[in-house]
Amino acid sequence: MSSPAVGDHGDSTHRSAESGSVGVTVNGQRREVPAGGSAHDLVVALGLVGRPLAVEVNGRVVPRARLADCMLEAESVIEIVTLVGGG
Repeated sequence: MSSPAVGDHGDSTHRSAESGSVGVTVNGQRREVPAGGSAHDLVVALGLVGRPLAVEVNGRVVPRARLADCMLEAESVIEIVTLVGGG
């Protein structure tokens, strides 16, 4: 699955103090996300709200109802899987 870019800055490291962002990995791609953001914020930024999906953060599945409570930290590894219909 290909995800839309969310502040992709390639080789950025841990925390960018001047921009208030942290480096995470989303579906294998390095990205910068706002510091203090949640998994729900990431889903919104990726334009995936309302779509059937599963989110895993650092190896743990996060139930949809808990996405807003799951705060992303520097170096978090996030996997987002969406369902694709077809026939």
